Amino acid sequence: MNRESNTYTVVYASVMVVLVAVLLAFTSQSLHSLQKANEDNDKRQQILRSINVNVPAGEAEAKYNELIEEAFLVDDDGARADGDAFAADAAKTFAEHKYPVFAAKVDGKTKYIMSLQGAGLWGPLWGYLAVDDDFNTVFGADFSHAGETPGLGAEIVTKAFSTPFIGKKLFQNGTFKSIAVVKPGKSAEGQDYVDGISGGTITSKAVDRMLFDSLGEYVKFLTSQEHE
Repeated sequence: MNRESNTYTVVYASVMVVLVAVLLAFTSQSLHSLQKANEDNDKRQQILRSINVNVPAGEAEAKYNELIEEAFLVDDDGARADGDAFAADAAKTFAEHKYPVFAAKVDGKTKYIMSLQGAGLWGPLWGYLAVDDDFNTVFGADFSHAGETPGLGAEIVTKAFSTPFIGKKLFQNGTFKSIAVVKPGKSAEGQDYVDGISGGTITSKAVDRMLFDSLGEYVKFLTSQEHE
């Protein structure tokens, strides 16, 4: 075939496109299991951080299996629902009115970890919040984001932001109030609160909304008679 012809150019380009596509597909498939393992370990690390346990990725699975005794979904009525809480995409299960719960044993006491889902300034927000076995007092929290501004809203991932949640109450006089995220120096009447991120007002408000909306879905679970 004449290498100077248009036909040769078209055939050559077509063959190269096919070869590149095959190589990319093969690489993607080959790395899929590794990517999934990394994603799962990152999720385990986040869940563990909500009970104040920090471990490297390589130790996350073992520590998760050691501390997490049970993982299940609950529905709007607080009853258990079908599905795998760990494997499930929380954003999807929330849309289906199913909410992940992880029961952890820490120093001989059970903690209940709930999933949080929300929207920030530039993308999704998510996290986990753990409560004591009184189903009211916060034991720990961890927050993540997809694209908040570095040095501002992105600071929600730091311990400086999450640690003040410890000891706060979700209910006041038996009524669900959530935990407010307020402008530093301000307060919230009738509910427990923590300071938001200085300069990250929009993200702070988004976390406030995420807490109220997400935890609100767990109210029936938290207050159900089976836990009294």
